[in-house]
Formats: sequence, C-alpha cells, structure tokens
Amino acid sequence: MTEQLKQKLNDSKVLRWSVLALVAFTMLCGYFLTDVMSPLKPMLEKELLWDSLDYGFFTSAYGWFNVFLLMLIFGGIILDKIGVRNTALLSGALMVIGAYLKYWAVSDGFTGGATDEYLKNFWNFFPFYEGMPSSAKMAALGFMIFGCGVEMAGITVSKGIVKWFKGKEMALAMGLEMAIARIGVAAAVLISPAIANMGGVKDVSRSVLFCVILLLIGFIAFCVYFVMDKKLEKQMGESGEEPEEPFQIKDLGLIFSSKVFWIVALLCVLYYSAIFPFQKYAINMLQCNLDFTAEKAGMIFSVFPLGAAAITPLLGNFLDRKGKGASMLIYGAFLMIICHLAFALALPALKGSIAGPIVAFTSIVLLGISFSLVPAALWPSVPKLVDNRLLGSAYAVIFWIQNIGLFAFPMIIGKVLAAVNPGIEDPLQYNYTVPMLIFASLGVFALFLGLWLKAEDKKKGYGLELPNIKKD
Repeated sequence: MTEQLKQKLNDSKVLRWSVLALVAFTMLCGYFLTDVMSPLKPMLEKELLWDSLDYGFFTSAYGWFNVFLLMLIFGGIILDKIGVRNTALLSGALMVIGAYLKYWAVSDGFTGGATDEYLKNFWNFFPFYEGMPSSAKMAALGFMIFGCGVEMAGITVSKGIVKWFKGKEMALAMGLEMAIARIGVAAAVLISPAIANMGGVKDVSRSVLFCVILLLIGFIAFCVYFVMDKKLEKQMGESGEEPEEPFQIKDLGLIFSSKVFWIVALLCVLYYSAIFPFQKYAINMLQCNLDFTAEKAGMIFSVFPLGAAAITPLLGNFLDRKGKGASMLIYGAFLMIICHLAFALALPALKGSIAGPIVAFTSIVLLGISFSLVPAALWPSVPKLVDNRLLGSAYAVIFWIQNIGLFAFPMIIGKVLAAVNPGIEDPLQYNYTVPMLIFASLGVFALFLGLWLKAEDKKKGYGLELPNIKKD
C-alpha cells in the first residue's frame, strides 16, 4: 500500500507514454508546416513568381530569429527558469502565430492588399532584398516566428522526455517522438501537393491553412500536457526528493567550456545541415533528375521520413538496452555521404533510364536509415555530458548552433542553384549536382567528428557506448 502511494505519474507506463503521445503529436504538426512548401517549390515559382533565390531566402528565414536574436539561447534559459510546461505553452503559441502569418502571405487575401503594396518598396534589409516578392517577405517573417516556436518546442520536449523517462526507456521515448514527428514530414510531401491541387485549381494557401488547423489542435495537446506535468511536479515535491540547485546564467560557462559538448554540437549542425535543408530541395531535385511530377517524387521521398520513423524507435530501444551510441553516429554519417554522392553523381548520369528511380529509391532508404542512427544516438547522449539543471540550456545551445546551419545552408543552396543554372527558367530543368556535393561534404566533416567523439568517450568514460536503462 505504501509503495502504491509513493508511485508517481511517470511510474505508470500508460501515463508516461500518453504524455509522449501528446508532445509528439504537436511536433508532428510542427514538422508538417516546416516542410509543407517543399513539394510546392515549382508552384511557388509559377503562381507567386518566386525564384530559387527567393525560395532559398524564405527557407533560411526559419533560423533567422533563433540565430541572430539568440532566441534559442533565451529559450533554454527560460526553460530552465520557468519549467517545461510553461515553455511548452509559449512555444505552441509562437508556432500558431507564425503559421498563420505564413498562410496569410500566400493567400489571396494578401495579394494586392495594403501590406503587399507596402512591402514591395520596403523591408529591403537583410535577410530580405530589393526585388524579393512581398509574399515571400511576409511568409519569411511568419517562418521566423514559427521557427522560434518549433525549435523552442524541440528543446522543451527533449527535456520533458528526460523528466518523464529518466532511468526508464529514455532513448526509446526520444526515438518514438522523433519517429512520430517525421511522419509529419512524410505527410507534408505526400498530402501538400494534393491539397494545393484540389479541385483542379492550384492554391498554395490551402496546404498552409491545413497546417494552421493542425497546429491549433497541437496547442490543445500541449495544454493537456501542462496539466499532467504540473501534477507530476507536485508529486515529486511531496516525495521528499531534494530539489535541484537552481540554474544561474554563469552556469552557461560550464557548457561552453566542455570540449566533448562542442564536438556533439558541431556534429549536430553538420549532420542536420545536410538533412533539413536537403528536404526543402529534395522533391524538386527528384523532379529534375527523374522527370517525375511533384506527387510521384513525393511518394519516393516519403520513404525517407517514414523509414526513419519505423527504424528510429527500434534503434532507440537497442540504445537503451545495449548502448553503442557513439558508433551509431559514425555509421549514420557514413551512410549520409554515400546517399548524397549518389544524388550528385549517379542520378544525373542515369536520367531517363530505368536504373534512375531504383538508385533514387535505394538512396532515399539508406538516408532514412542514416537519419535513424544519428538522432537516436545524439539526443540521449546529451544528459550524459551535462548536469540535469543545465540540460535545458545545453539543448538550447545545441539547437542554436544547429539553427546556424538551418539558416545558412538553404540560402547557400538557393544561391548555388541559381548560379549553376544561369538562364534556366523552367524549375523542372535545374542541375542539382553541385548542391548535392555540398551536402556530401558536410557528411565528411560529421564523420570526422563522430570518430573524434568515440575516441574522447573511450578516453574519458562518458558512457556514450553504454546502455541507458539502469539495471538493479
């Protein structure tokens, strides 16, 4: 009877997995909006008169506030100060506001309006520029706000999972959260073109409006999580557990002074810079190399997030029970290099042949395996490197560094794509060889850091190769 009284909410498998389902669903909605425009790039160029440079700058806007206004750093500090549940509500609200602005920018209600006319002659400062369509400028602003929200939600959910699953199935939980979130990417590339082409009338705004509705539901899920987490915290206080030493700003120095932390952070930015910006161009790349429609290219590319979604929980469970986290990071980086080299060199050479789709499909599958190996090992490793009271800020610093890549590389790829395709007006005829080689080079550097991290773990004994589940 006494044991039952001492049992907390996170001791119940049903309740802790229910919490995971709530936060994972909201992240799924966020990932859907993040990539909802990816299969619509040609439509944006034809219907809204954007070009590759406009699209690249719009996509890079995702990380603008996070990088230059240090919103993720502040978000991590806020997370450590006010707790998981309050930060969840704040991040959810920012996602909804940003999504709505993005929808308004590409809707008929914006075109020809007062704001449209105003922005044609103003907002020509970085990251905008003279000649950039006003719809792209406003959509970029919405993406900036949304990016703050979804990245803050990411670090919040990561710390929340640690709170509910520490000493239990933590890597599996993180793997499942990432898997569910990636279903949002698959849904975006599969559903977005269909919604935009519904009724035979092309309308980009319909796809974005669908995302806004989803995010409102996701915000409600965060509200339910708020109630459950508040009850858990009350139980933890009543259980007689010693409160953690409060976070102080000066403690950031402990994070920044850790060499192994910086290895993990740089590995993260290099790896994710070769994945998330790639997603923004992948559908168009497949269209150009395979002569496929957006819908057909989306079906092939959907194997990437869906495959990752299926495999990541299995790898998370393996990591919990067997370990080998540092090794998984190395294998993931190696596979990514092979895939991007195939996109850069093999696909253009096989254009028009039967082998082209086979190589594309195989490479996408391998990339999905890579995208399962790295995140499944990366995020559960952070609690092994920093104190728990610094965890929110540590995740925030990593996400901030990651966002530098997410800001820079879409813009770089957009500029490179325009530079290597001079005079080409048809968005289905671009040559993607150089952009794909850039992504492959990022994988090479990530592989080097993975090898370095494994060597440091062997030398210092951080436990990155050890299982997460503690045996009695």
